[in-house]
Amino acid sequence: MNRRHLAYLATATAAVAAGLGAAPSVHQPTVHRVQSGQSIQKAVDAAKKGDTVLLEPGTYKQSVDIRKSGVTLRGHSAARTVLMPAAKPGKSACAKAGNGVCVTGTDKSPLKDVTVRSLTVRGFAKNGLWATGTDRLKVRYVISEKNGQWGIAEERSVDSVLSHNMVRKNGDAGLFVANTVDTEEGARDAERTVIRHNRMADNRVGVTVRRLRNLDVDRNEATGNCTGVFVVGDESKPRGGHLSVTRNYVHDNNKYCAKTPRLPYLQGSGIVLTGVEKTLVARNRVEDNKGKSPLSGGIVLFKSLVGTPNERNDVRDNLVTGNSPADLANRDTAKNNTFGRNTCTLSEPAGMC
Repeated sequence: MNRRHLAYLATATAAVAAGLGAAPSVHQPTVHRVQSGQSIQKAVDAAKKGDTVLLEPGTYKQSVDIRKSGVTLRGHSAARTVLMPAAKPGKSACAKAGNGVCVTGTDKSPLKDVTVRSLTVRGFAKNGLWATGTDRLKVRYVISEKNGQWGIAEERSVDSVLSHNMVRKNGDAGLFVANTVDTEEGARDAERTVIRHNRMADNRVGVTVRRLRNLDVDRNEATGNCTGVFVVGDESKPRGGHLSVTRNYVHDNNKYCAKTPRLPYLQGSGIVLTGVEKTLVARNRVEDNKGKSPLSGGIVLFKSLVGTPNERNDVRDNLVTGNSPADLANRDTAKNNTFGRNTCTLSEPAGMC
């Protein structure tokens, strides 16, 4: 090899080395470990996209506000990692609002791919976990109990997975998903949000779905609530609907809850639809929900409080037994809802079983 070839190779090697040196470094996912008594918020603030904040077993008296995409907050296990309110609320908006864990994005800049799993949130004045403005949020294996309003709740969010959670003894709904909570507007597209394999017990409502479209409530258990599953539409456009409520076990939701400015008292309601359209209620097992409220019964269609009827909903292939005053109750005015192949004993009006 002559000198000219050697010089060329040396120049090329230097150029390649310079190029490699200029390339941006790739962040390697990092695990930020937090022990009881340490600040979870500091670890979350230090985390980058793809990182995990791992909580060691213990009780943490603090709130946590996640405002970064791609972050995972994970406990050692729900039985051994517990978040409770501090004696004095922290300075964050999440803590001041009385929430345990907040996942906070916006309509214009949603947080993406945040995961919260394997921990307990207990005893917060407002919500155990509150999420707004998220995309592909995952909440799994979380116990949310004895919180003042909602156990696990989200608004303005799409493509969420809420699965394998236990929500119990919360002041309102155990699970609450909505378009928005602070403005009146039509239903939003939840873009394949899934609520599945959760257990909801001893709340006011097991799960509330309010003014949304394109969402599945599938294979959950609701028991000991005043109402098991509550699907709310209303007069806003587009209307809530295009949902599915399937393969759930909804039984013994006979707790008494006093009336509110929006609703009569609740007791003995299994699955209730109010003011929604084109929703499938199928292959559910709905048993022993008993009461005398206008909303009592196994599967109930009831016009919304502003008078908007349910329309073009399909209730079929359900096992509905032991409910009172009826297993199936169509207390609405619309004539285009369908009931078929349900196994039941008593219906309002008669003839639907």
